[in-house]
Amino acid sequence: MNKHVIARLGALFIMLALAGCASRMGGESIYVPMGGETRTQDAPAPPQTSEPAPEEPQVWRKSEQPETTEPETRTPSYRESGDQLPEAALTLIRDADQYLQRGDTDGALSQLERAQRIAPRSPEVYLKLAQAYVQKGNLDSAEQFTLKGLSLAGSNARVQRAGWLLLADIRRARGNVAGAAQAEERAAAL
Repeated sequence: MNKHVIARLGALFIMLALAGCASRMGGESIYVPMGGETRTQDAPAPPQTSEPAPEEPQVWRKSEQPETTEPETRTPSYRESGDQLPEAALTLIRDADQYLQRGDTDGALSQLERAQRIAPRSPEVYLKLAQAYVQKGNLDSAEQFTLKGLSLAGSNARVQRAGWLLLADIRRARGNVAGAAQAEERAAAL
């Protein structure tokens, strides 16, 4: 036999062997075209049910929103209104004021932390906590509690003004004169 014939027979044998590896038992191809599955002719079709397919949720752009005939009723968020202070929290704040007048800042902080657990979104609690930390000499915590109280004050101008003035005092005590001036400007703008 010729060398070329042997080489061609060897190549043919390799191609046949590879072709055999590329099919499953039963002669089905194992290759799936890109982009999805193909179904072989003898594969069963999925069962048909009488139930309709679930509707796709419709998503509209704001300009494509369906017209509503009902007027929208909107509940103000806590950022606009702030939480009402429950009586239990108010009592704890009054007790904390008495502790602060006696110079017992730890006792006041204990009462105020309890009030915070009762009314966690009440700006008054956070501003009172800030005052207690100022009296204790912890100005870092005082500033953080003041900022938290301001974030919860919503549209309550009285609470906002008190918070900005307290923040101005804290920043001035920390040596931040520019920050104090900014806080005073915010209070004056209310």
